Amino acid sequence: MTKFVTRFMKDESGATAIEYGLIASLIAVVIITAVTAVGTKLSGQFNNISGKIN
Repeated sequence: MTKFVTRFMKDESGATAIEYGLIASLIAVVIITAVTAVGTKLSGQFNNISGKIN
């Protein structure tokens, strides 16, 4: 039983997968935030142009 616990404590493959998952989710949040900000500015520009045309 102690060999199993020792081997389990030394195994870092699960921790590495979790770290990669956290990094990927952080990148996804940054991309979503950037796309939302650009979309809002672009929508404002189209509304501004539309107002000038009418």
